[in-house]
Amino acid sequence: MALDEALMWHARETGDWVFRVYSWVAPTLSLGRNQTARGGYDLARLLERGIDVVRRPTGGRAILHDREVTYSVVGPIVDAGDLRESYGRINRLLLAGLRQLGAGVAMVAGDPPNSSRQSDLERAQPGLLPCFHHPSRGEITVDGRKLVGSAQWRCDGALLQHGSILIDDDQMQLSSLLIQCGPPIPKPATLRDALGHAPNEVAVAEALFEAVRSAEDSDAHEIEDDSAVVERAKQLRERYLDDAWTWRR
Repeated sequence: MALDEALMWHARETGDWVFRVYSWVAPTLSLGRNQTARGGYDLARLLERGIDVVRRPTGGRAILHDREVTYSVVGPIVDAGDLRESYGRINRLLLAGLRQLGAGVAMVAGDPPNSSRQSDLERAQPGLLPCFHHPSRGEITVDGRKLVGSAQWRCDGALLQHGSILIDDDQMQLSSLLIQCGPPIPKPATLRDALGHAPNEVAVAEALFEAVRSAEDSDAHEIEDDSAVVERAKQLRERYLDDAWTWRR
């Protein structure tokens, strides 16, 4: 999370766009920026199952990061258009990359499921329903079931969009992590379902990067080590480790 926010600062300073793909070193529950979560989760159960918790800078609802691939996109707002345009532009890259893998993906018709302004994001306080509970307008599905959960945050001239692409299904256990177990979670789509096998993270990343080169920038290349970005990420890391931020709502 700290590196994604540091890359957002980099985009603001340089005008660069960065498409990042990564996985997690341990199962981690990520909470949306404005999600109401304090007092809702069974902390002993999380500890027992070895699940870490972090709060994202982007909005949306809870996601369990484990058997999935996370992507992030940062860029200057001046080149991005409004939220509908930027969300659709990023989704077209995701669709192209996932189709290259062989997944029969589609986008739910309508507007993106996010607010158009940071102030609206700040006012929104999503509850305990998980991100993959049901697809919203503008999201990517397979056979009507949600495959990719995304959210975008805009601040001081730059945007950050986060998303999770499910390889296998861990999301259905999220209701059991609540102090008061919620209703059953509908089964989301997964790449294993769509492809008949579970691709590794590298294959997913390569397909997405090829979509960037084909549809956006044929000269796109791996970002070089940037000591300023690394230093900024180190500074931001303390906030994402702070319980006061994680359980602020």
